[in-house]
This record gives sequence, structure tokens and C-alpha cells, in this order.
Amino acid sequence: MKHLFTATLLALAAPALAQEAPAQAPDPAFTPRDLFDLEVAADPQISPDGSRIAYVRQSGDIMTDRMRRTIWLVDARSGEQMPLVAGPGSHSQPRWSPDGSRLAYISTAEGGAAQLYVRWMESGEAVRITGLPATPNSIAWSPDGAMIAYAMLVPGEPERLGERQSPPEGAEWADPLQVYTDIVYRADGAGYLRPGYSQIFVVPAEGGAPRQLSSGNYDSSGPLSWAGGRTILFAANRDPNWQYEPVESEIYALDAANGGITQLTDRNGPDFSPVASPDGNRIAYLGFDDRRLGYQNTLLYVMDRDGSNSRALTGSLDRSVSSPVWADNGNLYVSYDDHGETRVARVSMNGSVSTVAEGLSGSSLDRPYTGGDFSVSDNGTIAFTRGTATRPADIAIVRGGSARWLTDLNADVLPYQRLGEVRRIETASSFDGRSIEAWMTLPPGYVEGQRYPLILEIHGGPFAAYGPNFSTDNQLYASAGYVVISANPRGSTSYGEEFANLIHHAYPGNDYDDLMSIVDRVIAEGIANPDELFVTGGSGGGVLTSWIVGQTNRFRAAATQKPVINWTTQVLTSDIPVYVQDYWFGSNFWEDQESYWRRSPLSLIGNVETPTLVVVGEEDYRTPVSESEQYYTALRLRGVPTALVKVPGASHGGIAARPSQSGAKAQAILAWFERFRQNAWVREE
Repeated sequence: MKHLFTATLLALAAPALAQEAPAQAPDPAFTPRDLFDLEVAADPQISPDGSRIAYVRQSGDIMTDRMRRTIWLVDARSGEQMPLVAGPGSHSQPRWSPDGSRLAYISTAEGGAAQLYVRWMESGEAVRITGLPATPNSIAWSPDGAMIAYAMLVPGEPERLGERQSPPEGAEWADPLQVYTDIVYRADGAGYLRPGYSQIFVVPAEGGAPRQLSSGNYDSSGPLSWAGGRTILFAANRDPNWQYEPVESEIYALDAANGGITQLTDRNGPDFSPVASPDGNRIAYLGFDDRRLGYQNTLLYVMDRDGSNSRALTGSLDRSVSSPVWADNGNLYVSYDDHGETRVARVSMNGSVSTVAEGLSGSSLDRPYTGGDFSVSDNGTIAFTRGTATRPADIAIVRGGSARWLTDLNADVLPYQRLGEVRRIETASSFDGRSIEAWMTLPPGYVEGQRYPLILEIHGGPFAAYGPNFSTDNQLYASAGYVVISANPRGSTSYGEEFANLIHHAYPGNDYDDLMSIVDRVIAEGIANPDELFVTGGSGGGVLTSWIVGQTNRFRAAATQKPVINWTTQVLTSDIPVYVQDYWFGSNFWEDQESYWRRSPLSLIGNVETPTLVVVGEEDYRTPVSESEQYYTALRLRGVPTALVKVPGASHGGIAARPSQSGAKAQAILAWFERFRQNAWVREE
């Protein structure tokens, strides 16, 4: 509509414009301002009969500088859609009642804490059924539609040391001392943690008093699933030593009538995401036997309702699976990543796996990570988020084997933009000849045979993967005239467990060789200018960016985003200390400091001559701000050109959550690269 309105105004003004110089056409280049116009689909929930899909639609709001979430309904046959919950506030987690007559969801429509609402689809009336002090999550309907289960944080009493004096009436004293005793006392995206634990509740679906079912000093969280009319399945680590076992969890059955808890699994390793079959007789769940490796495939299991007869169904797939869903025909559906692309597979009880949907795309826009959501109706119709390298996630459907798009949320924006073409490329690693895959975003108007400046953009994780998905960062870089390489070096997921664990206790390491091999391949193809190479990446990509400039001077400039540069301080200041120590090193830093230092990019600071920008979120607790600040100071002491960029209010995972900051971050990196693009910096000895 916005372009139609503009065209009408231009037509009306045509006689007057004819007397003046010809007007220039709008610039079709993709710019940071365009981030506000993008929309992306997430969390599609198909109705039990497969006729309608409720989904979360995320739209840029230029006045609040946020992606606003609303809930829309789309007809599975015609594609006609309408807003369901689109008023003030943020709206998410649509979940159909078992008979499809109602839709539960979470909303902040009335301000304050998010609440649970239920909408009667025939009348269109919606009712708030909770008045909670904290946000409910993981909502799940009982099979008869009478109750809704959810999880929520229950505050606890803060730790105290000594007695606090009572201030005189009317006095303004400082806040009480804050005392922490847990090993993880702050978390990325949440900040310093309030005392308390997540517990499970039920509430009548027509409103009423919620009942707390679980208790204790353990987090009991979702996803939740009902097995019959009175049993709720959940996963938790209820071991007294749970703080020191970051991946351990078991499946439990919770009696909704009396709160009794029965443990159903028992092994060394995580068991999670339980979901009961439609008849309630079997339970599907995810997990693996923990071997203390940096990466292990997550398998799909099935067991009887009492926890007996457990067996793995996807052991031969050699890929991690997620999001198990039953359909009434007795099959299970899961998603998995393969060679940088996310798919949906149907898994039979004999373990056969067949792909039924491809091209899934997630709701993250800044970088081209794998991902995507799906749901399945009773008859096996699949709704999923589908996208391409030049199209953010929309809603699509698979019925009878063929997929088709149902929405085109950016039809009023992207057809008018000049986007960069994305091509797949692969090469043999110079280290051991293994095939390394990457996606190359070309500048709009790319001319074959012409060489361009290149940006190597490295993913985080390190156990993650890039794919042919829409990326605002890459398109902004390409719009500025750069070729962008998004590579999957060893350690990347979606290529099998063995490939991912090539960096086990050896990260960073030969992933460096993989990345240089991809760069060399793009140069050999006549695409990249070998004298105009640049490198950037975030989190694990920040680690490798810092590692690369300590190994080579071939890049004119670098931008390391939210890196780890000292593994000892990372253990001591991050929100995942036990995991890093036990799984990525297998030793305590005070016993094996040499290994920690040898793999720290800071150990190579004496080699760095590449001008390096350092970027971090102001509230990053995963790779804390202190990591970036150490590296910035080290570069300054070394005499290497550098600058420190902090993104105000941003966490590790939310560094690109606000459109203005996402665009500004990309522009800062481009400005840094342009500063050294024509004239390389040379150290004065």
C-alpha cells in the first residue's frame, strides 16, 4: 500500500514536475533504514483439523525501535489472513485447544507482566484468565480442554549475611546488600538473577485460581506436555548438585491432582522435550548419553508411559533433531539441520526417517543462521516458516507432499530493493582436504570477472551453522560493494557429529585453515580482490576473528564482535562457567593454565598488526564486556589502530534486537573497513 500511495502522489504532481528537472528514482539500495520495514513470521501453529494457522508476525516499529509481535490467522487453503491479536503490547505463543475451538496466547495487552489469554474463535471474544506477577511460558492444554498448564518463576527469599539496620522513618537509605551464592548468578538477557525457581502451574481454561504443582529448589520448566487427563510431563535437573551439571536433566511425570512427581528417565546425560502420543501410551523425548564432548547429536527417543522400553529412533541419522511432534497417524515429526539448511522429517516407530519439508527459516534477521519453526495437524499437514537467502521467513504449508507459500509479508518492500545474489561455494581445506561449505553474497549488480573487496563473516557458537538464509548484515555489506563469505568451518553443526567434534578441546585451531581456504577459493575464482580482504564475526566468530589477526596480516582490517579473548577470564566472568570448563577444556584452569592460554587470542596479541575494531553489547553476560575491553586495551598498548564500540542496553543474544542498533553496528563496521580499504596501515617501527 505504501508504494501505491507514493505512486499516486507522483502522478498527481506530474504536470508540475514536467516544468522542472526530471526527478530521480528512489535509491533501491538496501540501507539500515529498511530494517524497520521488514517483517518476519515465527511460531506457526496449525489447527488440529489443518484448516487454519495462527502465527506470530514480527514487524519493525520505527517509533519504539523494536520488533513488535502480533498474532495473525491465515487460511490454509486460500492464504487469506487476518489479525487476531494486534493491539497495543506484545503477543506470542498461540496454542490451539485440542478441539480447535479456542486459542490460548501470552500478551502484555494491559501493561505490566504478560498474562495468559484465551480467545473463543467462533465469537472472537478473548478473556484474560490470569493475573500473574511474572510472565507465564510453555503453555499446554489438557486433552479435554479444561485446564492449561504453564511454567513461571516463583520468587524466593534473597540471601542475607548479618542483620540490616532499620532506617528511621522518612530516611532515604541505600538499597540492601545483594548476596549471591549460586555459581551462575547472572544470565545473558536476564542480568543479575532474582532468587527463585521456575515452577509448574495449572489454571482452568475459562479462568480461575491457578494452582502451583511443583516446588523445591530446582527449575521445573517446559516444554510441557499432558499425558492423559491428569499427568503433565516436564524435564528438570533435580539433583542436589545440579549447578555443576549444566547439561544434565531427566523426564518427570507430575500428577496434576496431587502434585506427586515420578522420575521416568535416569542416565548420565540430558533428557528433555517430552511429548505424549495422542493416546497417551508413549512418550517421545530428546537426549543423549553425555560423553563430555564439545558437541553431541541430540537423538529422538520413545518410551512407554511409565518410562520403560526406551529406545532411540534417530541414531542412524547423524544429525541433531529438535521439536518432536506427534500426529494422529502415530508418526513423529522433528526438525534437523543438514548442510546449513533446516528441514522437517517424519520418523516412524521403526526408525525410518524421511524428509517432508525443506527450506525452513528462522526469525533472526541479522545473520544467516539455520533455524525455523513448524507444527503438524492431526492428519499430518505441516505448517512451517519458510524463507530464502533474499526473503525472510514467511508461512508455508506441506499437504500431500507439495509445499506452497501462504504469506508474502515483505511484498511491499523487498521487490523494490536491489539485493545481493547468494551462491553456494565449497572447497577442500588446506589442512586435511575436508570439504568446507560456504555461502557467498554478491554485491547488487555484480559483474562476472570483476574483482571486489571481500568480507569474511564468521558464525558464532562455535557449534552452529550458516545457510542460504536472509541476512541484513550481509545485504548491508553487499550493498556497500563487498562480497561477503558466510562459511561453515570444522566445528559447524549440520555436517555430522564427527565434523563438529574436530574442534573438541582444539578450538580455535584448524578451523583457521578452513576459513583461509574458503577465502583463497574466492580469490582463485576471480571474485575477490586479494589486496582488499576484511574479516568480522560475533561470539565464536569474534574468537576466530581475533585468532585470525594474531595468525596473519593478510586482512586490511578486522572487526571482532563480542569475542572471548582470554579463556580463564571467560570461565570466571561468563554465565556458563561450568560448561566451558568441563566441555570445552576438560580441565580446571588452575591445573592446566597452559592449555587455556594457548587457545586464547590474547596470547597472540604480540603478532597483531591488523587495525581491529572491537564491538560488544553493553549488557553481555555470555562473552562479557570485560573480554572486549581487555582486547581493546591490549590493542592500544600494542599500538594497533582500534576503537571500542558498545551497543547500549544490548545483551549477547540481543546485540541486533533493536533495528536502529543493528543497522548502526553494521555501518560502524563498514566505516572501519572503508577507513583502511584504499590505504593499508603500516606500523612505524
